[in-house]
Amino acid sequence: MKIALFGKTGQVATEIQRRAPKGVIVQAIGRNRADFALASTVAQVALDVDADVIINAAAYTAVDKAENEADLANLVNHLSVAALAQTAAKRAIPLIHISTDYVFDGSGELPRTPDAPTGPLGIYGRTKRAGEEAILAENGPSVILRTSWVFSAHGSNFVKTMLRLGRERDKLSIVADQIGGPTSAAAIADAVLAIAAQLGNGSKTGIYHFSGAPDASWASFAREIFRQSKLDVSVNEILTSDYPTPAKRPLNSRLSCDSLAREFGIQRPDWRDDLTTVLEELGAI
Repeated sequence: MKIALFGKTGQVATEIQRRAPKGVIVQAIGRNRADFALASTVAQVALDVDADVIINAAAYTAVDKAENEADLANLVNHLSVAALAQTAAKRAIPLIHISTDYVFDGSGELPRTPDAPTGPLGIYGRTKRAGEEAILAENGPSVILRTSWVFSAHGSNFVKTMLRLGRERDKLSIVADQIGGPTSAAAIADAVLAIAAQLGNGSKTGIYHFSGAPDASWASFAREIFRQSKLDVSVNEILTSDYPTPAKRPLNSRLSCDSLAREFGIQRPDWRDDLTTVLEELGAI
C-alpha cells in the first residue's frame, strides 16, 4: 500500500512515518511541497501523487492564536482541505482526515457520537468543522477521524509542558472542569494506518471518533504525569473560568468511539500506558 501523507513534522504525522508496517510506503509531503496556506499547491500535489490512500495530518492547531488569524486558519483547515478533498474524490483515492473534539460546543456530560450536532466555540473549531463539511460535500471515499488531547514525545503538548513546569515548581493550578480523552499520537497513527488498510473498497467511509480511555480532567491527567515521572508537584484544581484564554475550550470533550470499534475493530487505548511509553522516550522515567 502506498500512502501520501500531507503533513510531515506534526505529532501524528511523525508517528505515522515511524509506525508504518512493513510493505506500507509512506510519502510524507511537507510545507515546501504542499503549503496549506496556498490551496492551489495542495491540489496540484494531490493531482500528481502516486498513492492508494491519502492521509491529511496537516492543520492549523494554534487554538488561541487562531482568534486573531482567522483567515490563515480558514485557509489551512478549510479551503486547502476542500481542494485536497475535491482532487482525491475526482481521482477516487480514499482520504483520511484528522479532525478534533473542538467541533463540538462542550455542553452536557455524555460522550458525543459522530452524528451529534456540532457547535464549535471558536475560530479553530469552526474552521475544522468547515473542512469536514467540505470533505463530506465531495461524496468521495473518505474517513474523518476526530480525536482529542493529543500528546507525544515530540512537538508541543500538555505532557511536555507539565514536565517542564513540574521541574520548576512544586505547586500548579490546573483546570479540572474540562473532561476528555487524552490520546497519544502513536495510538492515533496506529488507528489511521489500520483504517487505511481497510479502505480499499470505500465501504466504511464516514465520521468516526477515537480517543484514549478513561476520560479524565486536565488536572487528573497532570497528576498521572507527575506520578509516573516521580515529580513532587501538588495540583490545585481550578475552573476554566479561573483561567481565561482568547479561545473558549469545550468543557465536555468526551467522544463516543463505539462505531470505530464496530466498523474497524479499533478499541480505545489506555492513555496511561501510552503515557508511560512517551515518558520513557523523553527520559522522564
